[in-house]
Amino acid sequence: MRYYNSEQNLNIEQLISAEVKRLSEKYGKSYLDCEELIELTGLGRDNVRALMSSANFPITKVGNRKVVSILAFVTWQMRGFEQGGHYAA
Repeated sequence: MRYYNSEQNLNIEQLISAEVKRLSEKYGKSYLDCEELIELTGLGRDNVRALMSSANFPITKVGNRKVVSILAFVTWQMRGFEQGGHYAA
Protein backbone atom coordinates (compact mmCIF):
# COMPACT_ATOMS: atom_id res chain seq x y z
CA MET A 1 0.00 0.00 0.00
CA ARG A 2 1.32 3.42 -0.92
CA TYR A 3 1.00 6.46 1.25
CA TYR A 4 0.84 9.92 -0.24
CA ASN A 5 1.22 13.26 1.41
CA SER A 6 -1.61 15.73 0.98
CA GLU A 7 0.11 17.46 -1.96
CA GLN A 8 0.36 14.21 -3.92
CA ASN A 9 -3.28 13.35 -3.14
CA LEU A 10 -4.32 16.76 -4.39
CA ASN A 11 -2.41 16.20 -7.62
CA ILE A 12 -4.14 12.87 -8.18
CA GLU A 13 -7.51 14.47 -7.46
CA GLN A 14 -6.69 17.26 -9.91
CA LEU A 15 -5.72 14.71 -12.56
CA ILE A 16 -8.96 12.80 -12.05
CA SER A 17 -11.00 16.00 -12.17
CA ALA A 18 -9.30 17.20 -15.36
CA GLU A 19 -9.73 13.84 -17.09
CA VAL A 20 -13.40 13.59 -16.07
CA LYS A 21 -14.00 17.08 -17.45
CA ARG A 22 -12.19 16.26 -20.71
CA LEU A 23 -14.10 13.03 -21.29
CA SER A 24 -17.44 14.56 -20.31
CA GLU A 25 -16.90 17.35 -22.83
CA LYS A 26 -15.72 14.93 -25.52
CA TYR A 27 -18.71 12.59 -25.21
CA GLY A 28 -21.27 15.17 -24.05
CA LYS A 29 -22.54 13.00 -21.21
CA SER A 30 -21.63 11.57 -17.81
CA TYR A 31 -21.82 7.84 -18.62
CA LEU A 32 -19.99 5.63 -21.11
CA ASP A 33 -21.33 2.50 -22.77
CA CYS A 34 -19.51 -0.45 -24.32
CA GLU A 35 -18.94 1.23 -27.70
CA GLU A 36 -17.43 4.33 -26.12
CA LEU A 37 -15.17 2.22 -23.90
CA ILE A 38 -13.98 0.36 -27.01
CA GLU A 39 -13.10 3.68 -28.63
CA LEU A 40 -11.53 5.08 -25.48
CA THR A 41 -9.44 2.07 -24.46
CA GLY A 42 -8.60 0.57 -27.83
CA LEU A 43 -9.69 -2.84 -26.55
CA GLY A 44 -11.86 -5.18 -28.57
CA ARG A 45 -15.57 -5.68 -27.94
CA ASP A 46 -15.11 -9.05 -26.21
CA ASN A 47 -12.43 -7.66 -23.89
CA VAL A 48 -14.53 -4.62 -22.98
CA ARG A 49 -17.55 -6.83 -22.29
CA ALA A 50 -15.40 -9.09 -20.10
CA LEU A 51 -14.07 -6.04 -18.30
CA MET A 52 -17.60 -4.71 -17.74
CA SER A 53 -18.60 -8.09 -16.32
CA SER A 54 -15.68 -8.26 -13.90
CA ALA A 55 -16.39 -7.82 -10.21
CA ASN A 56 -14.01 -4.89 -9.72
CA PHE A 57 -15.28 -2.74 -12.61
CA PRO A 58 -17.71 0.04 -11.53
CA ILE A 59 -20.71 -0.52 -13.80
CA THR A 60 -24.27 0.67 -13.42
CA LYS A 61 -27.12 -1.29 -15.00
CA VAL A 62 -29.79 0.69 -16.81
CA GLY A 63 -32.38 -1.85 -17.82
CA ASN A 64 -30.39 -4.43 -19.78
CA ARG A 65 -27.57 -2.00 -20.56
CA LYS A 66 -24.35 -1.69 -18.62
CA VAL A 67 -22.79 1.76 -18.39
CA VAL A 68 -20.03 3.30 -16.30
CA SER A 69 -19.90 6.85 -15.02
CA ILE A 70 -16.92 8.76 -16.32
CA LEU A 71 -15.90 9.65 -12.76
CA ALA A 72 -16.00 6.00 -11.66
CA PHE A 73 -14.09 4.88 -14.77
CA VAL A 74 -11.30 7.45 -14.36
CA THR A 75 -11.03 6.73 -10.62
CA TRP A 76 -10.88 2.99 -11.37
CA GLN A 77 -8.12 3.60 -13.92
CA MET A 78 -6.08 5.65 -11.45
CA ARG A 79 -6.50 3.03 -8.73
CA GLY A 80 -5.30 0.36 -11.17
CA PHE A 81 -2.37 2.51 -12.21
CA GLU A 82 -1.34 3.04 -8.58
CA GLN A 83 -1.46 -0.73 -8.04
CA GLY A 84 0.77 -1.52 -10.99
CA GLY A 85 -1.56 -1.14 -13.95
CA HIS A 86 -2.88 -4.71 -14.16
CA TYR A 87 -6.56 -4.94 -15.09
CA ALA A 88 -7.79 -8.47 -14.66
CA ALA A 89 -11.23 -9.13 -16.09
